[in-house]
Order: sequence, then structure tokens, then C-alpha cells
Amino acid sequence: MHTGYGQAPAPLPRRRGAESGAGPSVLTLTMNPTIDLCWEVDHLELIGKNRARVRSVAAGGGGIHVARHLMRFGVPATAVHTAGGELGRRLDRLLDEEGIDHVAVGIDDDTREALVLVEAESRRSHHIVPPGPRMHDREGQRCLEALQRAGGSHPYVVASGSLPDGLPDDFYRGVARRVEEAGSRLILDTSGPALREALGEGVFLLRCNRTEAESLTGRTVRTFDDARALNEHLVTTGAAEIAVTTLGALGALCSTRHGHTELHAPPLPGEPLSDAGAGDSMVAALTTELVAGADPVSACALGVATAAAAMLTPSTESFDLDVARALRSKVRITRIAGQRTLPRGFK
Repeated sequence: MHTGYGQAPAPLPRRRGAESGAGPSVLTLTMNPTIDLCWEVDHLELIGKNRARVRSVAAGGGGIHVARHLMRFGVPATAVHTAGGELGRRLDRLLDEEGIDHVAVGIDDDTREALVLVEAESRRSHHIVPPGPRMHDREGQRCLEALQRAGGSHPYVVASGSLPDGLPDDFYRGVARRVEEAGSRLILDTSGPALREALGEGVFLLRCNRTEAESLTGRTVRTFDDARALNEHLVTTGAAEIAVTTLGALGALCSTRHGHTELHAPPLPGEPLSDAGAGDSMVAALTTELVAGADPVSACALGVATAAAAMLTPSTESFDLDVARALRSKVRITRIAGQRTLPRGFK
């Protein structure tokens, strides 16, 4: 849907799938969604033609994945997302068919497609993601207006995923301001300059993976000690009330003003196939627990277990809910009292 420029604010963009009288508990924002195509080949030939089978076609992008997983945990959610061109219309149809409540904000450029190629023989998967559309400032403003109008009654808003080209690096700072004005709490999971700029506004919970953590610190982040230095900085400077840094197979570190907690990943009951959907699965799980009133450590424990369960599935396919819950009891928790002095030269 397109709205006129330079006019009074347009009505709320298209909303699909909402049930009458059912107020969603969580709002998600996806500025750069995808249509995720998953193809499978028996063996990937480096020369010549590869015959592929289509495993799945689904709506994707950080916030959309989080909304999908929240619904699997029984938490109602509404996904606010951009949609452009024929691919944007297909994205809408896929969300409708899946029954995900969503608000589509029209943009001029086409929504992107991403490809996950699974090789059956090796059980390896390759995630190929293009940059996506280029957006104008006015389109970004419409997204902020849509988010503000759709908010209000949601205790948590999850902004997840990259920013499209054309939007200012401080876009998520505007999101943070509007979420706070609406009386909600922002959970942010992004990367690059957009991540760094958002820290100046402050968010309720920030999740970083190792790559994102290294971009903030300018040094290697591989251990719980490395993560503790970053999280301490984020919490003491007010960039985040809760800082969660994930460390791959090690697990995650959850930090608040009360201290740090190491959450050691459980042993996997099978061979890991892909980490493509682990981060979004974790964010959905910890948000589920926060909505239910759990403390941050308990929320992160389910998050770590769910991320582990997600690694047992190829591409961005949904984790097994029973496996995630079973792994929760196997997450080892180590609480660390006190604070850690930051190293000199910390960014």
C-alpha cells in the first residue's frame, strides 16, 4: 500500500490476520523482511547444473521470525513490516496464509528474497542474503508512525534485523523514543552502525552475537570474560537495562545492574545443522518469559535452550517446541557477583 506524500498522516497501513477482540501482547518490527526460499540438493556440484527440490517458501526477516516463534509459544504477536512491489504482496500473502497478525507499510522498492541451499549429503546449509530495497526517509517515517499507532497496549516491542539502505543509522533511536513514549519496553537485535547509534538512546534489552559484540568493542569476543566487559559497559552507561551477549556453542551472558550470569549451552541431542534461525528463536523465547513475568536470567535460560533447539533444524525452519523445553533444564547457570572494571581504550 502506498500513501500520499506531504499530506496529513495516513490511516494505519494494512493490517491482516487480527482476531476480533484479541489484543496482541508483543509488537515486532521488521524493516528489511525477506521471502525465505529453501532449496535442497543431494550433492552440490561445482560445475554443471544442480537439480533442486523446494523445501519451503516462507515470510522471513528478524521481527517476522520472532512473531512466528512467539505464537508457537502461545504469545499473541503483531508484526509491523515493510512490503514493496510484487514480492511485497507475496510476503503479505504468505503471512496471511500462516495466520500471523501483521501491519504492512508500503515502500517503492521490491522486498528482497533470500535463499537457503541445503546439501542433503553433507547436511550443510548455505544462507544467501541480498541487501534488499533502498528506502526513502519518508518511508521510514511512515514506518515509525505505523509502529506508534499499532503500539500502546503492548508491554514489549521487539525490533529485529538489519536496516535497508537509505535509512539513517540512527533510525532505531527514533524507534526507541516512540516505544518509551508509548509506555512499552524495547528489545533490540540489530547490527552495524544502526546498533551503535541505538545505544545512545538506551533500550530495555539488547541482544548481541559475537560478531556484533566485536564491532562494538573493537576486540575479539570469544569468552564469558570478553562478553562481561562489553555487557558491563552497556549496563553502566545506560545503553541497556539488560545486556545479553551470545557466544555460540558456549551459551550466553546475561547482565543487569545486579551483576552477570553465565548461561552455558546444553549439549545437543543431535548434530547441529544450521544457526541461521538461532538468534530470532532465542529472542522469541526470552520475550515469552518476560511477558509471563519471569526474571531476566530465567528468560535467557529458555532463550539459550531454544537457540540450541533451533540449531537442530536446517535453514530458518522452526525449532521443536518440546526439545526446547526439555533442553531448558540442561542449561547450566553460573551467577557472578560484583562488577568488572573495563579495560582501557574500551570503545
